[in-house]
Amino acid sequence: MTETTKTHVILLACGSFNPITKGHIQMFERARDYLHKTGRFIVIGGIVSPVHDSYGKTGLVSSRHRLTMCQLAVQSSDWIRVDPWECYQDTWQTTCSVLEHHRDLMKRVTGCILSNVNTPSITPVIGQPQNESSQTIYQNNNVSNKPTAAKILGKVGESLSRICCVRPPMERFTFVDENANLGTVMRYEEIELRILLLCGSDLLESFCIPGLWNEADMEVIVGEFGIVVVPRDGADPDRIMNHSSILRKYKNNILVVKDDSNHPMSVVSSTKSRLALQHGDGHVVDYLCQPVIDYILKSQLYINASG
Repeated sequence: MTETTKTHVILLACGSFNPITKGHIQMFERARDYLHKTGRFIVIGGIVSPVHDSYGKTGLVSSRHRLTMCQLAVQSSDWIRVDPWECYQDTWQTTCSVLEHHRDLMKRVTGCILSNVNTPSITPVIGQPQNESSQTIYQNNNVSNKPTAAKILGKVGESLSRICCVRPPMERFTFVDENANLGTVMRYEEIELRILLLCGSDLLESFCIPGLWNEADMEVIVGEFGIVVVPRDGADPDRIMNHSSILRKYKNNILVVKDDSNHPMSVVSSTKSRLALQHGDGHVVDYLCQPVIDYILKSQLYINASG
């Protein structure tokens, strides 16, 4: 498969991230490596979406702190970003609504007609009032250097923090190469872009608990989007899927990461990291990166908490 025929993927992880651990970042890395090895996908970005404060989980610290810790945890990554949209809403959002938001956001970005080098774009930056001057989402002044799909999609990642959304009716998006304007002819590329929910097998297992998830939401999450599952704590995703009619129905939309990684997925546990902090356990460095530890100590988070 060529680059343009592969499915371009953005991995989205929703959760408390209370706090975000090394294991959470490793999940992104393992998922990307596995998807690339299949030869079917190109992962162009990762999104960490911390849950709203009104989620109500015991011991959940303010989203202000959790967003900062997440940003510190991904600061050295060139492809994983933290998105505050979920935290900034008036109340808690379902996983389904968060996925739909990011799908809509991607549609608005990638659906824009990019301007010609010498012609200002008539498409306003998303979130900018219509009567204000427009800003080109992608502009390359080197005419001889034709932008590829990867370059355009790379620019999408840079734009995530300044755009919002509307609901798209399409799953395939058209890009315009701004430097391919030959008279009145422009070259179009069609690229499939998907938002996939990244999770551990524990979240997948929660789908099997009666009444915990809205069935209509499950249909959308698994049927319309798809899931990338990183097994943890010895759980067998195939066995889990057999316990849910919806998971069985959309089994082809569930990608289970299979690799030779020796990373113990127990280091994903925010609970264990909090306990280590409360007990002054030096092994906290196995769970959390140093900038996150420094921030927790400076802000006196979790130290005296029971959650």
